[in-house]
Amino acid sequence: MKISSLFTIHLVSLFILMVITIPGKSQEEKTSPVDLGADLMSRYVWRGTDYGASPSIQPFIEFGLSNFSLGVWGAYTTNNPGIQEVDLYANFTMKELLTISCTDYFFPDEIRGYNYYEFRKDSSAHIIEGMLKFNGTENLPLTLMAGINIYNDPDNSVYFEAGYSLSVLNLFVGAGNGFYTTDGKFNFINIGISATKDLPITEKYSLPLSASFITNPQAGRVYLVFGVSF
Repeated sequence: MKISSLFTIHLVSLFILMVITIPGKSQEEKTSPVDLGADLMSRYVWRGTDYGASPSIQPFIEFGLSNFSLGVWGAYTTNNPGIQEVDLYANFTMKELLTISCTDYFFPDEIRGYNYYEFRKDSSAHIIEGMLKFNGTENLPLTLMAGINIYNDPDNSVYFEAGYSLSVLNLFVGAGNGFYTTDGKFNFINIGISATKDLPITEKYSLPLSASFITNPQAGRVYLVFGVSF
């Protein structure tokens, strides 16, 4: 069995172990190490590319302990079979400034069928990425990230992104190569602005809303995406 296969199996096992060993939440507890929810998005646009050309349901479960978090995130288009995705990830944050991440992107084929535990490069639907991110500070709301595909991508595609926060607005610029661009060459692929707003529902609960204007100069694409989070 390949190292990458062992990595994923161990990641799944660790996640299950963490979840089943968490004690039940009492009325006195105000927080839990487990977070879960879902985003309803008008489109799934990731790093300048639209995946599925339809609204997308994006659930997640995450376990966080101190500076470490482990989770699973998915995206399911509504034009079934469409494009589906299930990702396992692990994050480690150092002094709230730097985050090291490893993500196993998995794209199941709903038409021809798939085997999640298949890791041969000629047939696997897994791509593993390593990423480093600078999270910025209160006085410098600038984020910088760099990611590289380390498994099942012959181009070892890289992606870089910078973001700057202006209150409820966030500006971002991203560039990449390999499968991020139509010709494989390094270019700008993800430029835009996003905004967030909380819609009050009750005195204790507000519904998070988001909107993003995104353009991909290299592909000549533009998107306006709206989302609701639960």
